[in-house]
Amino acid sequence: MAQSPHPSSVPLLDVKRDNEPLREEFITALTRVLDSGQFIGGPDCQLLEQELASYCQTQFAVGCASGSDALLLALMAVGIEAGDEVILPSFTFFATASAVARLGARPVFCDIDRESFNLDPEQVEALVTPRTKAIIPVHLFGQCCEMGRLLEIAAKHQLQIVEDCAQSIGASYGGVACGGIGRVGCFSFYPTKNLGGFGDGGIMTTNDAEVADRLRLLANHGMRPRYHHQAIGLNSRLDSFQAALLAIKLRELPRWTRARQENARRYQQMFAERGMTDLCAVPKVNVDGEHVWNQFTVRIQGAARDAVRQQLAERKIGTEVYYPIPLHQQVCFAYLGYQTGSLPETERACAEVLSLPIFPGLTAKEQATVVDTLADVLHAVRPLRKVA
Repeated sequence: MAQSPHPSSVPLLDVKRDNEPLREEFITALTRVLDSGQFIGGPDCQLLEQELASYCQTQFAVGCASGSDALLLALMAVGIEAGDEVILPSFTFFATASAVARLGARPVFCDIDRESFNLDPEQVEALVTPRTKAIIPVHLFGQCCEMGRLLEIAAKHQLQIVEDCAQSIGASYGGVACGGIGRVGCFSFYPTKNLGGFGDGGIMTTNDAEVADRLRLLANHGMRPRYHHQAIGLNSRLDSFQAALLAIKLRELPRWTRARQENARRYQQMFAERGMTDLCAVPKVNVDGEHVWNQFTVRIQGAARDAVRQQLAERKIGTEVYYPIPLHQQVCFAYLGYQTGSLPETERACAEVLSLPIFPGLTAKEQATVVDTLADVLHAVRPLRKVA
């Protein structure tokens, strides 16, 4: 029997494939931490903080229990309180907005730029009121927001910038790594991230010594010295097992990033060669920054996207929709009063986006399978209008 030219299936993610070559190093590190008895805030945590500060080109990095906690702690550290307003995208993961709401502040949702999926800076300024205290730019899918304009707006109106870098470690804008552009950068180590751990974990970066000290205090119950509480903080600490494993993976991150970038380049070439750009739109890369491709997200006409995804699933091609429901239309935020049509580009993106496999271990043959299968499916569900 002739061998098929393509793999029979392609997963959206394969965490095991990327981790497997490091297995023995992981086991050695876990054994060392186990034998040390130092499980929270020990030397492994301190080393990882130093190495990540260096990687992100910041003076300080402070570990915490998750990317969600990183956002919450960062907002607390820069003084966001009940009644304040914080401008952020609706096209993002829930944690970006929930951190604002948990402090009693008001999320003010802003629409996105159609091509980058990131905050539209010109619409940000129109949302500033006397109650506005901060902006949270989300560097979505691995690409930085247009930070030059956002920094101008923040300076003009005396606003804090807290960067949501959960999907963008290693990305940069204007030669500056994300996490060091605003007042605080917030990172997630969820297992599917570019630097993924083996459970939850996060870190916050800053160039402000006072903010770094405040973050460290708040992440440890506001306690300093022991049993003396200077503030009401959280129990949000990165454990030593995670830190030891992440330090190993951090050494591999530049190589994995290059692999993601090569996969993205190959996708773009394949789409062009197969004449598919009139059927779906490929991501646009900002010339002012470096994209690290946490996701490779294409646009498919809203009426067909779910049908396309279903047919890809039947043919064993992994995909995901990030995100199917914008935050301004979530039930828990109904009290904010947003209506359908309030954020048209956000709503359009939620109806059209589809993320394809782009993990570092993805092979060229697997990519060819994805693209060829997608081409077949797109033609099968026609007639489609061309993507604008």
